[in-house]
Amino acid sequence: MNILIADDHELVRGGLARIVAEEFPFAKINEASNGTQAEKTARTGKWELIIMDMSMPDKTGLDVLKQLRAESIKTPVLILSIHPENQYALRVLKAGGNGYISKDCPRTDFVNAVRTILNGKKYISAEVAEKLASRFDEDASKEQHELISDREMQVLKLIASGKTVSEIADELSLSVATISTYRSRLLEKMHLKNNAELTHYAINNHLV
Repeated sequence: MNILIADDHELVRGGLARIVAEEFPFAKINEASNGTQAEKTARTGKWELIIMDMSMPDKTGLDVLKQLRAESIKTPVLILSIHPENQYALRVLKAGGNGYISKDCPRTDFVNAVRTILNGKKYISAEVAEKLASRFDEDASKEQHELISDREMQVLKLIASGKTVSEIADELSLSVATISTYRSRLLEKMHLKNNAELTHYAINNHLV
């Protein structure tokens, strides 16, 4: 079992590595000292879990997470931070993370988070679970594309067919700025990051 720990503070990395080694004696632990190194290392080999600091100086843990997901790297990621869960946990989960935990949590909570994610589940606290329920319960039964307008659906399909913003503007007799606005709304509503993810979604849901 390979686990990557990324944090720009050597003492923190060492402390996390010791806890993981004590609780999961069969784990092989590698370390990365910054976001760029973590991103590069994550692309190599097979990792069962990446434990990553949110606030690294060159590239944040959230930025690394988003990049890995954009590259379709599905390795489970647990983000740690000095910031409380209510500030960043939902953002991490929306970006494709598997859990978020504050650095000032008890050791037992950290171990529980690691074990939960290694067992194939997402780790969230009771507080975050409640926020998720209240935020998404209303639309829980709806597919993402059911929440967008007819025009946004039209733009989505054209993007997925490989057309550029300029080509879509010409086809729909709208300005480039208007099409760019529709694209931005699509990304926001569907919690996606770029045209590639929009295309992937459209294909997977048989929209094109």
